[in-house]
Parts: sequence; structure tokens; C-alpha cells
Amino acid sequence: MADFDDVDPFGKPRKAPATHEVGQSLDALSVDELNERIELLQGEIARLKAARASKEASKLAADAFFKQG
Repeated sequence: MADFDDVDPFGKPRKAPATHEVGQSLDALSVDELNERIELLQGEIARLKAARASKEASKLAADAFFKQG
């Protein structure tokens, strides 16, 4: 039985959130689903770039600290 939060009061089942596995077959996806995957992956790319920038900044700060001593 579905949880109450998963049920639309108008009878439509709530769509599962999109997930994507790199290399998966794209043949069965509609144009709307492909657009949704593109948005999902662009968001993930932005998150990865932000994490990389944070780590690079931490490394630069550590390098600067240890070079002074």
C-alpha cells in the first residue's frame, strides 16, 4: 500500500523522481524525460564543480599556510 504522501488526491499516482545511470539505454525515454535527465545532470555537474572549487580553495589555503612556516 502506498504512503499517504505518495498519493495525489485527484487519483493520479505521483511520478517517481528521475534518476539516471551513466551509460543506460535512452531508447525508451520520451523527449520530456530526456529534458528532465539533462536538467538533472546539469544540476549534478554544477554540484560537482562547486565541490571541486571548495576543495581547490582549501588546498590553496593549506599550501599558503605551510609555505609561510
